[in-house]
This record gives sequence, structure tokens and C-alpha cells, in this order.
Amino acid sequence: MADLNIPNLNIKSDKYIFKKKLNLRRKSKKRLFTESFFLVTLSFLIVYINFLIPNKKLLIQNMPMAFNKSFLLIVDLFLYLYEIFLVIFIFTSSFVAMIFMIGALNRLYRVSKRRSKQIIYK
Repeated sequence: MADLNIPNLNIKSDKYIFKKKLNLRRKSKKRLFTESFFLVTLSFLIVYINFLIPNKKLLIQNMPMAFNKSFLLIVDLFLYLYEIFLVIFIFTSSFVAMIFMIGALNRLYRVSKRRSKQIIYK
């Protein structure tokens, strides 16, 4: 009986479940300054890495053609996958049909060769 859990009907509704876990305090000025310094440093690093990429103009000009080629490759991939799955289905269905045919012929052979038991009444 000690393991029996009786539900408590005085539980607050679930909309207040995380209310005490929220951090409602304001950040200090020092912490805000350090966070903004890290953000500015990170943005300059990203701009510098972007600056180091050669031939940006050519890459941007070739972007629509690259999207078009990749889209066509994806369409071709799905068409080839369809054909591959169709061939796999043909082979497996032929194999299963052959097994069914052998089983049916085996059963017909057994039934035709079976000797019926003659019941002798005395």
C-alpha cells in the first residue's frame, strides 16, 4: 500500500509549470558589454572569411545554373531509382511466383498419389 500513488487534485494547472524557472532579472551592464563585444568580433570574423573567398561575383552569377543542374540531377536520380525498384520488384515477384508454382505442383502430385485409407467395417 505504500507504493500506491494517489493523485493530488490541488495541483496548479500546467501553464504555470515553468514560471519559477524563468530568469526575470536584468543583465548587468558589464555582461551586456561583453556579449556585444563578442557579437561584434564574431561579425567581423565572418565578414573577413567572406572577404577571403575568391571569385564571389562569378559564383553568384552561376548560382541559378547550379540550382537548375542540381534539380535536374535529383529528378534523374528519382527516375533511375524508380526503374531500379521496378526491376527488383520484377525479379522478386518472379521468384515468389516460381516458388508458389512449385508448391502447387508438389501439392497436386501428393494429392494425386495419395492412397485413400479404406475403412473396413466389421
